[in-house]
Amino acid sequence: MMYRIAWIPGDGIGPEISDAAIKFLEALQKRFSLNLDISSYQAGDSCKARFGVALPKETIEGVKNSDAAVKGPVGESAADVIVRLRQMLDLYANVRPAKSYANLPYLKDIDLVIVRENTEDLYVGKEFEVNGGAVALRVITEKASKRIAKVAAEIALSRRKKVTIVHKANVMRKTCGLFAKSVRGELAKYPELSVNEVYVDAASMMLIRNPEVFDVIVTTNLFGDILSDEAAQVAGGLGMAASANIGTSKALFEPVHGSAPDIAGKGIANPYSMILSCKMMFEWLSNKQNDKDLSKVASFIEQVCVKALSNGVKTPDLAGGFTTDQVAEKLCSLVFMK
Repeated sequence: MMYRIAWIPGDGIGPEISDAAIKFLEALQKRFSLNLDISSYQAGDSCKARFGVALPKETIEGVKNSDAAVKGPVGESAADVIVRLRQMLDLYANVRPAKSYANLPYLKDIDLVIVRENTEDLYVGKEFEVNGGAVALRVITEKASKRIAKVAAEIALSRRKKVTIVHKANVMRKTCGLFAKSVRGELAKYPELSVNEVYVDAASMMLIRNPEVFDVIVTTNLFGDILSDEAAQVAGGLGMAASANIGTSKALFEPVHGSAPDIAGKGIANPYSMILSCKMMFEWLSNKQNDKDLSKVASFIEQVCVKALSNGVKTPDLAGGFTTDQVAEKLCSLVFMK
């Protein structure tokens, strides 16, 4: 079966790690006889400077007409690109694994998934200036809270069957109160799960002190954004952090780090997060299309990355000395060795 992939290289180091990831995908296609139709589209700061808009209609249509989308990091126009795509396509679930691999500079042994509501909270962007001050509207709904709880439950069932609800309902009694109540009620439908609740400030401390207590964390948009970056650093750095933005019928996959303009063009950007985002794409396509072969491809990608890391194939952010292209070459060679 052919899969149409919309690919957005992005800004800064985006094109560099995109090139590395696409080379790796080409090797996978040869190894597994995949049929991927990858089409490139523009979005981000460079796109806005060139065409006057950060997210052109052509890109929107390309993502809409694809089976899945992959996006590199963008710069200052992130709100006009990824936030808009999340809301436009109702990509309501942001899924971010944090896992420490051998031979990485991780702070603690960690293996968890943060499931974050992706379409509301303060990120709806409803801000106003009022009498010398500013006000931001925090939107939390029962519908969105329940459906993100369902995603967290389904992920937990495939892991260690534990879900932690993270909120701050002792202070934000209406918004976090509604979120906690709605999630709690939805998770009660899954008697196989162990469920507990932690305030967000305590959760941030626990991620550093004893991250092993977590399996799946479900939380609101802003809290999830902050906690997932913290968890990624505990696991060894943002260069390893992949993510998925998932809706009912569409999904977009991306590394979570920024465009890193300070190292753009130097050839030292870490492509692992982009490649592991592709792993998540294959997992999602496998489930959506009932294509078990893609599940094998996803597992193979992680095996190859683990092998490369154990052999010291690391960029400078991981205390290594490999360039972006050298990492891609090593990973491609391992595709045909395993």
